[in-house]
Amino acid sequence: MFVRIVPNKFLVIVASLLIVAVGCNKKSNFITIDSTALGTFVQVKCKTTLPPEEIHSIIEEIDSQAKASMSIFDPNSLLSAINRNEQDGADEHIIYNIALAEKLSQISNGAYDITIKPLTDAWGFGREKGERREPNIDSLLAFIGHDKLSIEGNRVIKQDPRIQIDLNSIAKGYVVDMVAERLESLGIVDYMINIGGELRCKGKNPRDAKWTIGIETPYDGNMEMDSFEKIISIDNVAVATSGNYRRFYINEEGQKIVHTIDPRTGYSVVSTLLSATVVAKECALADAAATMFMALGSDEALEVAERYEAEFDWMYYFIFADGEGYRVECSEEFRE
Repeated sequence: MFVRIVPNKFLVIVASLLIVAVGCNKKSNFITIDSTALGTFVQVKCKTTLPPEEIHSIIEEIDSQAKASMSIFDPNSLLSAINRNEQDGADEHIIYNIALAEKLSQISNGAYDITIKPLTDAWGFGREKGERREPNIDSLLAFIGHDKLSIEGNRVIKQDPRIQIDLNSIAKGYVVDMVAERLESLGIVDYMINIGGELRCKGKNPRDAKWTIGIETPYDGNMEMDSFEKIISIDNVAVATSGNYRRFYINEEGQKIVHTIDPRTGYSVVSTLLSATVVAKECALADAAATMFMALGSDEALEVAERYEAEFDWMYYFIFADGEGYRVECSEEFRE
C-alpha cells in the first residue's frame, strides 16, 4: 500500500473526498467518463484504447446490477423484497456486504449496524422527507441489531420480520470496487474511479504521477471545492470519508440533529469527531469503516481504529473539533 503525504501550505479541514486538479490530459489514451450511479455522480479517468462509450456502458451495467440487488429506494430490488419478507434468497452482492458489515458490527460493539433503516427513516434521513419529530425510540430498538440478522447459505435469516436492511453505507464503495475489477479485467492498470466522493485509484494519472486527492474542510453545510486539510498521493488503494457537516437539520428546540445515528441508543451521535477518512485496499471496507468511525464518535473511534489497523490493513485520518479550532489524529503514514 502506498500513500505519500504532499505538504500543504496552510491548515484547512475536511470530510468527503474530491480529486485535486491534475491538469490537462497529456496522453491521448487517457479518457474521462462522467456519469451517474446509485443516484450520485461518477467520474472515471483511465488509460485505455477502448472508446469512452464502452467504459460508460460498463458503468451503466454495474449501476443497474447494484440497484437491482441492493437498492432500498427501488421497490423492485432484491433487497426491498427481502425487507418486505417476500423472499429470503440473496445474491452475491448482498451476501458479501452483509458479511463485511457483520465484521464491523462486531469490532464496534454494534455502533455500525445495517439494520438501522427504521431509525434513519424515523429521524427523517430517508429519501422521503416527511415531518420531522422525535420518534418512539424504544419501540424501534426492539428490531434493531446486527445480532438479529444472519446468513445461512444464500438465505438471509431475520429473527424479527420487522428488521430492515440498509446497505447504503457500503454500496457506493462496493460499486467502486465492481468498476475497478471490471477495468482491470480489461487490462486497464491506470485509473481513478470516483463515485459520490468514494475513490479508488491505481497506477499513474495523466501526468504520469501518482493520483492526488484532497480531504475536504468539515464545517456546517460546506460545499466548497477548493479547501483542503491534507493533500495525499495514492496508488492501488481506496479512500472514503464520512462526516456530519452536510447532512443535518435543526429541530424545533434548536438542536442540531446529524444524520449519523447510533443504533445502540437510537439517537443522533453527539461527538467532537467532525470527519473520518479511511484508506484501505477495498473501497467497500473504506466506505463502511468511515461510517462506523463516525457512529463510534469521539470517545471510541480512535481506540477502534488503532486496535484493528493491522488486522484490516487500513489507515485513518480523523478531524475533531477542539475549542475554536481543530485537532487531527491519524495513522503514522499521514504524519508530516
